[in-house]
Amino acid sequence: MNNLPLSLAAAAAVLLAMPAFAADTAPARFNPLQAFAPYSYPQPATAYRSASGKPGPLFWQNRADYQIKATLDPATRLLSGSEVISYTNRSPDALDVLWLQLDQNRYRKDARGAFTGKFPTEFTDGYRIDSVEVDDGAGHLQKAAWLVSDTRMQVQLPNALKAAGGQLKLHIRWSFTVPGEFGGRMDVNASKNGEIFEIAQWYPRMAVYDDLRGWDTAPYLNSEFYLEYGDFDYAVTVPWDMIVAGSGELINPQDVLTRTEQQRLEQARHSDKTVVIRSADEVTQPSSRPKNSGTLTWRFRMHNTRDVAFGASKAFVWDAARINLPEGKTALAMSVYPAESGGDAAWGRATEYLKASTEYFSKQWYPYPWPVAINEAGTAGGMEYPGITFDHKLAKGKNLHMVIAHEIGHIWFPMIVGSNERRAAWMDEGFNTFIDVYEDDAFNHGEYAPKRDSEYAPGGGNPADEIAAVLADPAAPALLNGADMTSEKYRHPISYFKGAFGLVLLREQIIGPERFDPAFRRYIATWAYKHPSPSDFFRFMESETGEDLGWFWRGWFEHNWQLDLAVQKVAYTGGDYRKGVDITVANLDQLVLPATLEVIYDDGSKQDVRVPWETWQQHRSYVIHVDGTRMMKSVTIDPAHALPDQDRSNNIFVPK
Repeated sequence: MNNLPLSLAAAAAVLLAMPAFAADTAPARFNPLQAFAPYSYPQPATAYRSASGKPGPLFWQNRADYQIKATLDPATRLLSGSEVISYTNRSPDALDVLWLQLDQNRYRKDARGAFTGKFPTEFTDGYRIDSVEVDDGAGHLQKAAWLVSDTRMQVQLPNALKAAGGQLKLHIRWSFTVPGEFGGRMDVNASKNGEIFEIAQWYPRMAVYDDLRGWDTAPYLNSEFYLEYGDFDYAVTVPWDMIVAGSGELINPQDVLTRTEQQRLEQARHSDKTVVIRSADEVTQPSSRPKNSGTLTWRFRMHNTRDVAFGASKAFVWDAARINLPEGKTALAMSVYPAESGGDAAWGRATEYLKASTEYFSKQWYPYPWPVAINEAGTAGGMEYPGITFDHKLAKGKNLHMVIAHEIGHIWFPMIVGSNERRAAWMDEGFNTFIDVYEDDAFNHGEYAPKRDSEYAPGGGNPADEIAAVLADPAAPALLNGADMTSEKYRHPISYFKGAFGLVLLREQIIGPERFDPAFRRYIATWAYKHPSPSDFFRFMESETGEDLGWFWRGWFEHNWQLDLAVQKVAYTGGDYRKGVDITVANLDQLVLPATLEVIYDDGSKQDVRVPWETWQQHRSYVIHVDGTRMMKSVTIDPAHALPDQDRSNNIFVPK
């Protein structure tokens, strides 16, 4: 005879009699042998790159140092210059040719990139190369033959550059017309007080020679960059009435600033409040310049960087504030923008946003390495370079904060951690969007949180649910596809959103912040100013966190596999609720993720059980016993909607 009270006995009978769900009508796609097959990393471990994900005992990296002199003529848009590249070959190979990147050729009508995207609509003739000479080491210049192929230039050396430390100096004279459209990430655009020049990809730059491919000569189609590190000394000559904001530190302020501007700049170095260096009223006053005719030459220096860029305009309002860095160090945050972009609702807060995001990233992940960080306002929706970002002059409020935090976040990926943007866009866009998620929460007590924008959960809803829709799109490319193979339609959903959400899953669901955060910091520090591959990242995170993650690299990065976890059956253990409940969970699709199983009891109390990813190594379904002494009210897998489950209708069981 059953001694249960009638109401409880009846409820238990109903629970036991009812199947949790009808039998699955669609066959499960999940195959443990496929999901957990031995994982083959995209790049092999070698003496150059170890199985731990760290540089190996024979790791090497070439170096390129630059001295550049350039002159901008705003009337004709002509930028002309000369440069000396001091190139060091640390590879084990002698080099009989050098390859350089000529990104301005992307604006030619016959450029390969003109046949792959809609940019540009305004064409130029690209680079004009006037001369290429090689210093023989004794101070004698020898003319070198060169060959231009699209956005690359091959320089044929008179004598091969020796391996393991060989050095030479390459002298190049060049010029080009600055395009008026931002399609190639530089432009000239109008403002009420004068044109704004956003100058990037502006000098012939060394291609990377590495242990993965030798010369990496992927043409510039619009998928950003891969560059060597070195020191830069560069000078930009402009008309007297223009302000130049450039990567690195201005080393001749006494020549190009008034005494008042120099004093204000020094004040800003010690102020947490934004200090105006050149006000909107002063923009139209000749007295805001140290002289009123001719030209001025602005000189900048930047150490251990892969690139430099600059903005120039007579319309710039300029303000700045101190950045507080770890260990008592400081840097300077600066913004330059046209007067019409100012105001507290817009660019009047730009330096505040820049300062806050740089401080957050520095404290959380790795200290900002350079003396100055700059926002420059123009027509760029957002574009990043070492020490300077180009952001849209019409952006305001939440959107302005988003673009500033994102673009300065690129200092960490790929300006410090120098991944190959032309082949693995997710290693800069995805990683950067990932760190932006938490910066958004931190800024001004969550003023603009949570992060929901064009980069992350663009529909404004739950990120897991939104990314599930991306995974369900059969035309969407995988993260490991080359950047040039990812169309504009999928660039943000895949490289940004999916790349970032993958790291959120790693941090919050698979590994946990207590292990993920120290490992990610060590990854940044280990590969700072070096060139990690996808495999280096995969191996490093496995080794440092103690997790075998091949199943996740395969499902999330190599494929767009979908997740469908289900609660298939619920029964009291031995028919007695006081002995607990047995819950059958199943994996019905190809992706694997750990999950939380939540049991809610009739008194409102609840119990969570963590279902590890190892559950699925041998099973398509598994019975989980949960101890309890009360009647069950509901069972739900992934109750917080933290996972990209494609079908939530089978995630919950509620007895009738």
